[in-house]
Amino acid sequence: MTRPATPADLDSVAYLFNEYRIFYEKPTALAEGRQFLADRMDRKESVVFVAETDSGTLAGFVQLYPLFSSTRMKRLWLLNDLFVHADHRGQGHSLALIDAARQLCRETKACGLILETAQTNLIGNRLYPRAGFVLDEEHNYYSWDV
Repeated sequence: MTRPATPADLDSVAYLFNEYRIFYEKPTALAEGRQFLADRMDRKESVVFVAETDSGTLAGFVQLYPLFSSTRMKRLWLLNDLFVHADHRGQGHSLALIDAARQLCRETKACGLILETAQTNLIGNRLYPRAGFVLDEEHNYYSWDV
């Protein structure tokens, strides 16, 4: 089952968020991650959905940030974080979280979802096309870091 995260979920989501960051080779930072998530949720700067098992354990989460498409003149959601704990993979949680993100798009009359993932993320690079995402081979992606 997927549902919006609540403040009561913060500790569990922070644990998953920390595991997600470790997956991307970032150092553990549980307290800082918890504060980061709390700030996003308190300020309504992101939307977080969780996948909950029948026993009530949080198996995974997805975090989305609102953007806008000027050319389409509509809201566009950035699917920034998607993670399912290794103990719960292969049970449909990732697809359920993506479905929750799609429903958010419909409810907010957005024009779609965008995401990026590392080329080395073999799990994600198999999942996203299976979930209906199309790899953009027509545009260049650039970044600038401070």
